[in-house]
Amino acid sequence: MPKRQYFKPFILRKNSSAQRKSMQIAVIEGIPATIIANILGGPILTAYLLFLHANSQQVGFVLAIPPLANMIQIAAAFFMQKMENRKLWILVTSIIHRSLWTMTGLIPFFVADHMQVAVFIGMFLVSFISTSISGVIWSSLISDLVPAQVRGRYFGIRNTIHWAFASVTLLIGGQILERAASEQTAFIILFSIAGLSTVWNAFELARYPNPPFEKSQAATGAERLLKPLKDRSFMLATLFIAGFILLQNTAVPLFSFVMLDVLEISYTQLTVVTVVQMIVMMISYYYWGTLNSRIPTITLLLWSLPIIALSCVIWIGMEIIPVIVVLVLVHILLGVGQGGYNLLAFNFMIGETPKADRPMYIAMFSAFTGLTGFIGPMIGGALYEWSEGGSMWIQSYGISFFTGAAMLIVAVGIGPFILGRNKRRR
Repeated sequence: MPKRQYFKPFILRKNSSAQRKSMQIAVIEGIPATIIANILGGPILTAYLLFLHANSQQVGFVLAIPPLANMIQIAAAFFMQKMENRKLWILVTSIIHRSLWTMTGLIPFFVADHMQVAVFIGMFLVSFISTSISGVIWSSLISDLVPAQVRGRYFGIRNTIHWAFASVTLLIGGQILERAASEQTAFIILFSIAGLSTVWNAFELARYPNPPFEKSQAATGAERLLKPLKDRSFMLATLFIAGFILLQNTAVPLFSFVMLDVLEISYTQLTVVTVVQMIVMMISYYYWGTLNSRIPTITLLLWSLPIIALSCVIWIGMEIIPVIVVLVLVHILLGVGQGGYNLLAFNFMIGETPKADRPMYIAMFSAFTGLTGFIGPMIGGALYEWSEGGSMWIQSYGISFFTGAAMLIVAVGIGPFILGRNKRRR
């Protein structure tokens, strides 16, 4: 298929079909959402927590909140059976999420120093519970809007566009942190940009269509809950991925903490290596999406996991290679691996699950991966707290290396048996 065909759903035309317009709206709406996530999240989130004087365990706990909040999706999936207006609930919960997150920027002005981290955690938790509710509803809606035969390519290109904005946003955010007169001034600017993007995002969300919702035919809530649990191939894949995420989140979410607090690199260096990751991820989304049009999702998902593991293993290169070179290599591998995982896990949830029961399948996947995703950073934060005052190599690369080695064993040694079996059953 010619390359221009891949971009067909994204071309704006006056006579575009309603379906194509919906797909275009989903692309545009994601741009301000991406700006907010990267102007307030990632390494900038870690920098803000350190500005509020958070310690490693508190940083780990905050980084663990987004996956933990995903467990609320099971309740959201039950609630969706009574829902008639998916668009309204997406709009309300998304506005709560982004408004509350943006309002955490007011904490230094209105909250006593000893309470700032605690108040941030409370607001951040409510914010991400809201977006988790929004996420399961949005996944159901977008799966109705995007035809199955173009999902791999569509989401690959959509993510490429969004990560292009993410890269630019993070680079600008890092320069603001580096060049502003003070950290406080820098964060005022960053949170102001997030506030404007929240308004833009709300406007775009209001443009979404609201197609009829096909509800589950299960007679009771217990039957709806048990459907994914009884799907052996789905649950095997879910439990395996959840276990891998437990290991991954012990190290990967704390990369920014290690770079800022242990290695003490500058904000500019931090944003440069993170932007490298985003650019690589942006490019990889396109190629993973293209491959997904020919190769099964489960197969590609299995390919992405060892790449993420290697991004942790090669931290040991600091023994013989300059730190900044190792960090660039780490983030290149992480960009390729996470680009594949993010796209393929989403396509797995919406593409290999029954339409009427999809919200519960998505919720179950998110609950299991969310629980292990929450535990991982907590373990990682505790490990870095324990290693303080110990050997520098353990803090700088030891924890990442040993975690990556365990991930590699799981991905290569166990993954083919679990996910390969899932593929054969499907």
